[in-house]
Amino acid sequence: MVLNRVAKSPDIVSIRNILVSTADKTGLGEFVSGVLAICPEATVYSTGGTFALLEKLIPVGNLRAVSSYTGQPEMQGGLVKTLDYRIYLGLLSEPYNPDHLRDIERTNAISFDMVVVNLYPFMEQITRSPDDLEGARANIDIGGPCMIRAAAKNYLRVASVTSPGVYEQIIAEMRATSGGVSLATRYRLACSAFRHTAEYDTAIADYLAKVSHPEEAYETE
Repeated sequence: MVLNRVAKSPDIVSIRNILVSTADKTGLGEFVSGVLAICPEATVYSTGGTFALLEKLIPVGNLRAVSSYTGQPEMQGGLVKTLDYRIYLGLLSEPYNPDHLRDIERTNAISFDMVVVNLYPFMEQITRSPDDLEGARANIDIGGPCMIRAAAKNYLRVASVTSPGVYEQIIAEMRATSGGVSLATRYRLACSAFRHTAEYDTAIADYLAKVSHPEEAYETE
């Protein structure tokens, strides 16, 4: 396997396609509405409860269900929503890479410029119910960390937004750049994104390591 080394990256990336799936929806409606006020032609791709919220808050012409893009319904319990080849083409395709552009064209995939994702509340769950192993297991996010890591790795052209605390800063920069996000900001967001997923995984590993008799949580056959 030969790893790609990228020598050229755009500075300001215009926001056209946004992938949104959040557990913490604080300020999300205002943020997405703010993005669309600056970039009225942008399309928001979303899932589950996030889609249901945004459906009430933004123009229907700017919103698309991820399932309508992937051609697959969400798995019961929301276990599989975004783990899809074309989604990850759209997250990981590198700028100025002709092979990646051909893959995008071949599959009719969308290149995502921004990912707005935060994770199932695992830490809150284990704090509230420390002895509930199954509750903890159910709150282990899979698709969210995958999207965050893919977007953060490709900070060359994708903004990875993982905290409502940065919404105002991003809107301010987009206003100043007529709808774009700079490489410096994308890099800073990527650093925060990797820290977010690292802390999340550490919390999961630490919690599971303390459970000495997992079989007691279940009826076994």
